[in-house]
Amino acid sequence: MVISAVRMIFLPLIALVIGVFFLGLARKVTARIHRRYGPPIYQPIIDIVKLVNQESISHGRIFDIGTILSLAGSIVLVLFIPFGGIAPLATSGDLLVVIYLMLLMPVGIALSGGEAANPNVSISISRKMMLALAYEVPFLFAVLAVMTYYKTTSLMEVVRAQQNSFWGAVYLPLPALAYFMILPAMLGIRPFDVVSAPQEIASGTAVEYGGKYLALTTIEHAIHTYIVVGLFVNLFLGGGNPFIFFVKMLIVFLIGLFINAVFPRLRIDQAIKYCWKWPTILGLAGLIIAYIVA
Repeated sequence: MVISAVRMIFLPLIALVIGVFFLGLARKVTARIHRRYGPPIYQPIIDIVKLVNQESISHGRIFDIGTILSLAGSIVLVLFIPFGGIAPLATSGDLLVVIYLMLLMPVGIALSGGEAANPNVSISISRKMMLALAYEVPFLFAVLAVMTYYKTTSLMEVVRAQQNSFWGAVYLPLPALAYFMILPAMLGIRPFDVVSAPQEIASGTAVEYGGKYLALTTIEHAIHTYIVVGLFVNLFLGGGNPFIFFVKMLIVFLIGLFINAVFPRLRIDQAIKYCWKWPTILGLAGLIIAYIVA
């Protein structure tokens, strides 16, 4: 019981550290690709500490609840994602729970932003929900293909099966490719940064956040980054011990950063069309093949 409690506290902290590192790395790498020096990698830590000490303005109870719901959903979700074999809430059906919990983040943002009653926030929320609906379809096909092929709904069992054989990407290349193609959309980076779009809607939902609320949003974004990349590594790259797991996450995230740095932003209709075309086709084809092979 004590070990489980320590793991439940330790794992979200690890996810936060890795996520914050990735946020800082994203700004630095993107700047270097654009031939700028960029801020230090630890800049997100400075920003969070500074924001926590600033005055916060709430727009109402739903505004507070939405922010907390989004962060709480991400923290709970971390406990289902194996990190070096550590997954405190791992169960026989945790992949199904993961699918549902991933919806809490956009729902929390929608509740919080809706209370702010800002036109830019309203546009951002509508884009976020439409984008989530777009990438959830190929994401669901990819996860179902994994569950079908390995005949389990346990993420831990999927990781163990890969460690005793080849990576899931070898057996399930189409679902792996489908997940990777929607990875930037799930992370909210270019060409799918339509939700924030600073040049269009003043950073969207973030325009009404300040002080502790913006700090909590930054923390949630860091943890969400860890979840999306970590889930891909566990499903298709075999997980690994903490060091190997981190290296795999870093490589996947860096590839996403290169895409982010060179592609322009899509319109929301283009983003939806993209997600419902090739990633969905590949995910569905992979699911059918997994069913036949299994």
